[in-house]
Amino acid sequence: MKYEVTPAENSTVKIAITFSSEEWAEANTKAYVQTRGKYSVNGFRKGKAPKHVLEMYYGKGLFYEDALNLLYAEHYGKILEAEREKFTAVGEPALSVDDLSEEKVVLTAVVPVKPDVEIETYKGIKIKKAEYTVTDADVDKEIENVRTRVAETVEVTDRAAQNGDTVKIDFAGKADGKAFEGGTAEGYDLTLGSGQFIPGFEDGVVGMKLGETKDLNVTFPEDYQAEELKGKPAVFTVTVHKISGKKLPELNDEFAKKMGSESVEKYRATVRERLERNAASRSLNETEDAILTEIAKGAKAEIPEAMIERQEDSLMQRMEYNLMYQGISMDDYLKYVGSTRDQYKKNFETEARRNVLHQLIIEKIIKQENIKADEKEVEAKVAEQAASVGKSAEEYKKTMDARQLEYIENDIVVTKLFDFLMKNNDMITEGGAEKKPAAKKTASAKAETGAESAKKPAAKKSAAKSE
Repeated sequence: MKYEVTPAENSTVKIAITFSSEEWAEANTKAYVQTRGKYSVNGFRKGKAPKHVLEMYYGKGLFYEDALNLLYAEHYGKILEAEREKFTAVGEPALSVDDLSEEKVVLTAVVPVKPDVEIETYKGIKIKKAEYTVTDADVDKEIENVRTRVAETVEVTDRAAQNGDTVKIDFAGKADGKAFEGGTAEGYDLTLGSGQFIPGFEDGVVGMKLGETKDLNVTFPEDYQAEELKGKPAVFTVTVHKISGKKLPELNDEFAKKMGSESVEKYRATVRERLERNAASRSLNETEDAILTEIAKGAKAEIPEAMIERQEDSLMQRMEYNLMYQGISMDDYLKYVGSTRDQYKKNFETEARRNVLHQLIIEKIIKQENIKADEKEVEAKVAEQAASVGKSAEEYKKTMDARQLEYIENDIVVTKLFDFLMKNNDMITEGGAEKKPAAKKTASAKAETGAESAKKPAAKKSAAKSE
């Protein structure tokens, strides 16, 4: 077997693989042995007819396709491994047969490969540094959110419904005097203020009393999913059967102890510390993204569609996980918004293209600046992780595989990269002052995508809500 690699257009390479007559004959024999059981010829038991008899009966090229597949499976991966220093395949190849005779076979693979990225500059750029601080009001709000989450649900009989309450209602909607699909339900539990229903509906229920029936005049949004209801006025007749409210626990030392702190004062300190960690992480991630965004303005790369599609699949999978956490299946969500997987995936195309370009930039600068993780840095990181689970570094390392060590090394390299970029660019704070921080960053998701994670979709379960 011989092969030749030549550059092709649109970030592809062309691999022409030539097999000798002996290799081709051997592949045909293997294909015959593996597939002969599928064929029948009069006078022979099934699977026992000689190769030349089957070829006479079914045609000379009977085993060609299987033989080509065998040759491809045996040699393609080896060629990629041998050429790994020159290019990286990023998708499945387009295969064709350029020559096929008794003397030789030439199989051609056009392979999408990771492109080189041309970067105009990655130093001396003015970049806005994201900064988030935690105020007393933020701490109060977070504590209030926690109290709401752990609040006791109580039935309300002595007041009207208000935002935050869950009401059990019957509703029947009409547009142009006629009922419409999805506009009627009985015993529906609706949390007021959740935004599940179209604008005006939940506001109309606020103030209703137990047992009250009321007509709500609303208008469907112009982007409502049902074409026949877009922008139309409607009337919903609503009856309130039950009102459930929240009884928040008192903010005292007893509550603080349930939350794992000795006192309210210490609980507040714990909440502030957590919020400050989150703020620091958010500031760092957004600053890193801002750096990549500015560098990308002067960067060019011919990105193969295979890389974009792979990133779209990754973003789609992340969205599916987010929906799952909300108790919604992807299939149900797609039915609700009236889309297929392939159609919806295209919503991520811009983000996917951006993510891939950012990752190419990361890899290019790491290589250009020769940024590496040395053994001491890796060992220190392993020791840090070991201590977090109460193990010695030696004991912890025994439980790790090569992929975990590679992830740690990659995280160290990416951390050092962004330290380098922050030192070598003009980091401008909100007030306009220049800063060049060298603070170490926490483990970054940039190792995979080089960009911020996908936002959680605001999926709604009610058919009365426009997506």
